[in-house]
Amino acid sequence: MLCGLEIDYHHGLSGHSDADVATHAVIDAVLGAAGLGDIGALFPDTDPAYEGASSLALLSEVVARATSAGWRVVNIDLVIVAERPKLAAHRAAMTALLAEALRVAGDAVGVKATTTEGMGFEGRGEGISATAVCLLEQA
Repeated sequence: MLCGLEIDYHHGLSGHSDADVATHAVIDAVLGAAGLGDIGALFPDTDPAYEGASSLALLSEVVARATSAGWRVVNIDLVIVAERPKLAAHRAAMTALLAEALRVAGDAVGVKATTTEGMGFEGRGEGISATAVCLLEQA
């Protein structure tokens, strides 16, 4: 699962929720920009209520919390680091899913993918990492 999209790939990610590392990065970016903590504090992996949870649903909840705190998402920039799977063919669908959960237009969401050219755990295919930046404005 990446950006709410199930991608057919023989190596899955493991985690307490749906293990959507890309959406988790977006969640943390929104929370950080709004000063609302982090994903682990809000949705702890020790709470059985979040076992198998949809990260897009968690993102929607975070956006609602940010909105209640007086913020509006302006844009998100997301970089996914993975040697495999190749993500270019999935970018439009991932962008659309994130935009819907963020309550923004598709052009306010940047989704990029890169590799490490075989270096590190991402390059060896042992995992995927993601980094996101969020710009908010007072609503």
